[in-house]
Amino acid sequence: MKPYLISLAIGLLVGVIYSLFGVKSPAPPTIALIGLLGMLLGEQAVPVAKRLFAGHDVVAYLRTDCAEQVLGRPVKKPDDAA
Repeated sequence: MKPYLISLAIGLLVGVIYSLFGVKSPAPPTIALIGLLGMLLGEQAVPVAKRLFAGHDVVAYLRTDCAEQVLGRPVKKPDDAA
């Protein structure tokens, strides 16, 4: 139940922000997709900052876990059956 309430609260906040900027809801597809991209990138800001402050390798994280989270898992090609 808690994730649903959090999602609702964040949705309300985004609705208020949309209203302040004069964006109609539901947003046009391009604006909505850019907003989703911003959400994906923003979600990665905390793990990147934690690694940066802990002195861990940030670039390796960006190339692996972060890239997979934002871009999705790479599609594996089926073996060529000859």
